[in-house]
Amino acid sequence: MFNNSGISMFVEVYLTLILFYAILIMTSYLFLAYLSARELNDYLKKNSFVNYEVLLSSEFAPYLSLIAPAYNEGLTIEENVKSLLSLNYNNYQVIVINDGSKDNSMEILINTYDLIPVVLEYQNKIATKEIKEIYQSKNSAFKKLIVVDKENGGKADALNVGINIAQNPYVVCIDVDCILDKDALLKLAKPFLESTRKRVIATGGVIRIANQCIIKDGRLIEVNIPDKMLPRIQVLEYLRAFLLGRMAWERLDGLLLISGAFGAFDKEVALMAGGYNTKTVGEDMELVVRMRRSMHEKKIPYTVSYIPDPLCWTEAPESFNIFKKQRSRWMRGTIETLWIHRKMFLNPKYKLLGLLSVPYWTFFEFLAPFIEVIGLLITLLFIAFGILNWHFFILLLLFVYFFAVMFSILALLSEELTFHKYIKVNDFIKLLVGALVEPIYFHPLAVYAALVGYMEKIRGTKGWGEMTRKGFQKKP
Repeated sequence: MFNNSGISMFVEVYLTLILFYAILIMTSYLFLAYLSARELNDYLKKNSFVNYEVLLSSEFAPYLSLIAPAYNEGLTIEENVKSLLSLNYNNYQVIVINDGSKDNSMEILINTYDLIPVVLEYQNKIATKEIKEIYQSKNSAFKKLIVVDKENGGKADALNVGINIAQNPYVVCIDVDCILDKDALLKLAKPFLESTRKRVIATGGVIRIANQCIIKDGRLIEVNIPDKMLPRIQVLEYLRAFLLGRMAWERLDGLLLISGAFGAFDKEVALMAGGYNTKTVGEDMELVVRMRRSMHEKKIPYTVSYIPDPLCWTEAPESFNIFKKQRSRWMRGTIETLWIHRKMFLNPKYKLLGLLSVPYWTFFEFLAPFIEVIGLLITLLFIAFGILNWHFFILLLLFVYFFAVMFSILALLSEELTFHKYIKVNDFIKLLVGALVEPIYFHPLAVYAALVGYMEKIRGTKGWGEMTRKGFQKKP
């Protein structure tokens, strides 16, 4: 048993470690926010007078293949494909992969776009599930569209089919439930043209929440903040992640993740890396890490780019059950990626990637929920036994709460001073209310979902789980 001096020493060491971890994570957030602000300012100065119409008419504009996997997307697939076909870009094709849907997705596609079976030559460089049929439209208005009907194999397998079939040197992987900004491809393609010293192997853009926004003919015509608190707070979460996080990692050239909802890849490098890993549910992050690792090991100069413009709008979960499935899957994907590439952890061979990016994700993304829960339980135990003063605990909670609120407000102000997509005063107020509520409502839910992800990984849970969607609001 511990004596009093032993208990006191243990408590002192414990409090020191907890405070050190809290200060470290908060400092890292502020440092990343500072770097993001610098990068965002530079980007806006550089691109404020860019005439994207010049790129649109340029013979040097990169040729792109959009790959959109679809599984049970009947509620939104018509609007989504319309959105993809009406983008402001010339040199691209759209490849929709029906991944063994059980709903009427395929029927809607065939009827809406006048599809007929065709024989299309392609190289099967990545092993995938069997393709049942390949369709193209007999209507010249939809000549850019290819639809592939295949056996169910999961999102990664569907994306690999798209990479095999893609006829262009760059592939753009997108969730079919997303709505793209009309100039999204112009902005996404620009980094591939600009880089001269380093090869751009991937580029991604900002994802925004489309819940309660108005969609017409595949276009976002009215931006609204969700009335429901869960998707509303996810608007704030995405602002923080994309405006105050990924911009900083792009500046450091240490970005590990391009959102699976919308990202472009050099097809040759993606094939060299082996395509998407079908054995992980975090295939988007894992591919980026594997591509970067491959380029490091081959000692080829490269970079991963990032576009801060709001290019893609997607539907966020509105129910806790769907939210839990999404976030537990994200955690499983993070664990799997970090484990697959554990060789990179603190390995100077991979430079900043191994010495900073991977350790950051390990300590502040993977381990953070676990450390938070264990720390909270131990602190409450100390209070119950009179070892720790509860006043200290309350002060610590208040400090964390106000930091979280202020950081969300910082993200909101960054949005207001830059892209200003939420123009209504009422929307701004809704987001402020969300910032006040988030630490006591949303954060515990997110931590719980992460813990579920831990347990699912331990039990060997596979697959995505059903992700039921409500569908977009359409304007007549």
